[in-house]
Amino acid sequence: MRDDPLLALLFVIAPLSIVAVGGASSIYAPLQHQSVDVYHWITAREYLEMFAIARVTPGPGSMIATLIGWQVAGIPGALVATLALFVPSSVLAVVLAGFWNRYRGTEWHTAIETGLRPIASGLVLAAVVVLLRLAESGPLSWAVVAVATAVLMWLPRLHPTVVLAAGGAVYVAAHYAGFTTL
Repeated sequence: MRDDPLLALLFVIAPLSIVAVGGASSIYAPLQHQSVDVYHWITAREYLEMFAIARVTPGPGSMIATLIGWQVAGIPGALVATLALFVPSSVLAVVLAGFWNRYRGTEWHTAIETGLRPIASGLVLAAVVVLLRLAESGPLSWAVVAVATAVLMWLPRLHPTVVLAAGGAVYVAAHYAGFTTL
């Protein structure tokens, strides 16, 4: 498998597709681990740059897989990575949608949804920690993330733009105050 980059991309990304049904944030940590630490397709810095590109461009943030595929094997790699990410989860969603909706509100349905919530939250938290570590963030960055998380948990209806603006203001103030490690 290691000899064929397209096959390697398929075997790394397709299983992540099933995890990504709830959102792309759940695959950032395992995708980083596989592409940087295990296969050494890209560096940690390149992963951060690809993550930033995937987040600011239109479309799903999971398009980072396409960028990694491009880096590994050009256009064929980008196609394999994109299809490996979207086809398994799409097929699963189509197959299970009718069954899932038919039993909505039953005890086991509610139990499964309740059980999946902390798993999804843990995967998103793992992605945040990985990104903060890759960016070699200082104590201020960790504190801003913690405070932003606490504020959004306390005030869930608060628009995220307000939190982003407050975080930006903290960094501008820190920069002008002469902090060197943010």
